[in-house]
Amino acid sequence: MSRDRDSNAASDASGRALQWMSLLLIVVSAAFLWTFLHKDKIDDSQIATTTPPVAIEARGDLSSTETSTIELFKQTSPSVVHVTSIAIRRNRLTLNVFKIPQGTGSGFIWDKDGHIVTNHHVVQNANELEVTFASGSTARAKIVGIAADKDIAVLKIIEDTEALAPILVGSSKHLEVGQSVFAIGNPFGLDQSLTTGIISGLNREIESTSRRPIFDVIQTDAAINAGNSGGPLLDSAGRLIGINTAIYSKSGGNIGIGFAVPVSTVLRIVPQIINHGAAKRPGLGIDIGSKETQEKLGFAGIVGVVIIRLTPNGAAEKAGLEGPVINQKGQMVPGDIVVGLDNQQVLSSADLFRILDQKSVGDTIDIEVERNGEKRTTKIVLQDLQ
Repeated sequence: MSRDRDSNAASDASGRALQWMSLLLIVVSAAFLWTFLHKDKIDDSQIATTTPPVAIEARGDLSSTETSTIELFKQTSPSVVHVTSIAIRRNRLTLNVFKIPQGTGSGFIWDKDGHIVTNHHVVQNANELEVTFASGSTARAKIVGIAADKDIAVLKIIEDTEALAPILVGSSKHLEVGQSVFAIGNPFGLDQSLTTGIISGLNREIESTSRRPIFDVIQTDAAINAGNSGGPLLDSAGRLIGINTAIYSKSGGNIGIGFAVPVSTVLRIVPQIINHGAAKRPGLGIDIGSKETQEKLGFAGIVGVVIIRLTPNGAAEKAGLEGPVINQKGQMVPGDIVVGLDNQQVLSSADLFRILDQKSVGDTIDIEVERNGEKRTTKIVLQDLQ
């Protein structure tokens, strides 16, 4: 009997515990349901007592440097364009013609007549060209002319478009290392990008697409990447001081060394292209060949510029200059070697090109040549190489 009573008591206690647990579960569930139904009605003041708000500090006015940079971009970006070079190909099986974008670059509006200035290597080998403006509108363009030796090309819009905003043109004569510069372009196809930096160096020399040297080039640390080519390099007044044309990098990405053709060169070349369809290149009417050619002919190590060939009826021939000759042993020996031009010493082809860069077609200058160890000076009238 005693064991039955103990068993009944334990059963009653277990039942009561189960009842209390059920009641507690009901209460907790009811509280959760009430909170869920009234969550939007909780007073903000209650939250503030548990989670203090994050204080947002006022930014204040932009610095004068920031303000001027923003204004420079707003002022100049309408003058900068995105240039897309398009190649036309034909399917050999279907004979269908299709267009392939083969490269992009930047450029800028030169005048209200629709002339666009960019790099020659941006439009090289293009069948068609498309220009995209800052507003996003596009227009077809054609090549007016090129100056491969300076990596400059001039395009012309061939259809009606929006009002054009020519770029402000400055000067590259009085630039200083350390001066602030700004580059606007389309690196990697990203439209209207602005980068800033300084002039890192002046009077640099780089090689053009024609393998002729470009002189007085501006070096900058402003980020210039693929797609920036042809875009403007600006001074702090928003004036054009150069055309971004190259980067020095094995990977093709910016490492802080970029180059721009100076605006002084642009001002000399672009009007000639617009007026004549090509740049007038002053020359001597001679062929000097490459360094490899000079070496093959046995002329390596000669100080000065060896004349390999004369242009028939050209400036040098008219001045009485002579090319190489074959001696009695069947060996080729140099004729005239150019050692001076315009009263300046010529030690290499770079010296020759640098002097000619400052001259115009039709100029009469002194040319000093050496033959068989004897030097003589004569006059020569510079001819157009086109």
